[in-house]
Amino acid sequence: MAVLITGGAGYIGSHTCVELLQEGYEIVVVDNYSNSSPESLNRISEITGKDFKIYEANLLNDKELDKVFAENNIEAVIHFAGLKAVGESVKTPLLYYEYNIISTVKLCNIMKKYDVKNLVFSSSATVYGIPERIPICEESVLRAMNPYGRTKLMIEEILQDLYASDSSWSIALLRYFNPIGAHKSGRIGEAPNGIPNNLMPYITQVAVGKLKELSVYGNNYPTKDGTGVRDYIHVVDLAKGHLRALKHIQKTKGVSAYNLGTGIGYSVIEVIQAFEKATQITIPYKIVAPRAGDIGICYAESKKAQKELGWVAEKNLEQMCIDAWRWQVNNPNGYEAPMPAYKFGY
Repeated sequence: MAVLITGGAGYIGSHTCVELLQEGYEIVVVDNYSNSSPESLNRISEITGKDFKIYEANLLNDKELDKVFAENNIEAVIHFAGLKAVGESVKTPLLYYEYNIISTVKLCNIMKKYDVKNLVFSSSATVYGIPERIPICEESVLRAMNPYGRTKLMIEEILQDLYASDSSWSIALLRYFNPIGAHKSGRIGEAPNGIPNNLMPYITQVAVGKLKELSVYGNNYPTKDGTGVRDYIHVVDLAKGHLRALKHIQKTKGVSAYNLGTGIGYSVIEVIQAFEKATQITIPYKIVAPRAGDIGICYAESKKAQKELGWVAEKNLEQMCIDAWRWQVNNPNGYEAPMPAYKFGY
């Protein structure tokens, strides 16, 4: 019996593959490499010493997806595959609605055909929009503010309806906050295309000399230093959350949402300072206008995940910074032309 991981070559997917393989699971990966690299899959095998089946396929293609299920004995699915840039979703909403939503419906139809009804879905804290209260709990009002977030919210509602129609399904909706960091080996990590949308890869690319300076979007938010506050979670902690969710859905029925965050909010300036302290590298930055739709403060309450999944984030901000820098300095161009391994520890 195998676990299918859609989008397994991506940032969070690759780290989750490592955790599942190290736990003894058999995995099958499907990815079309639209925003990932097949090289990450080679490195997963390198880290774990284990091989696994890989399909280059698009979830919108029924025949390709059916082939995966026909050739493997799938017992559960962890669904990462999807487009994920907020700004891009505003410019090309139809692309996001087509790929994220329709591909998930097609996946669920194939799962139903093969009687596979265990699903861990990669959702997002963007489903909350502008929060009414901080920290954000799973019962907070859901009101996504952009097409990307709305696709995640719509998929959550589709999965709720699916369970309402057939109570034999078991579904976990994992709402991520802000994943950063990388595997301690420095072999897999976040490799964005072009100029990064997220804070940490932007910082590390400035540190490695690929970018001149960091743009800090806004300094007039109601926070201690005026810059936005977010809940940053180590990607390995996040991957372990998927492992816990997988184990949970394999022994229960129903559909439940879980926040995966640390419950601690750090401002942009605090993250810059933490990175500088951890690496002894100065990060030049400039304050620029806030981005449309950005909110001032966002961090999680994750008590439900701790109670029901037995999961809690363990790594601190210093470890996130060191691991992110180890990945970047050893892989200045992402998965292209890596440099010789640069050894250092916490």
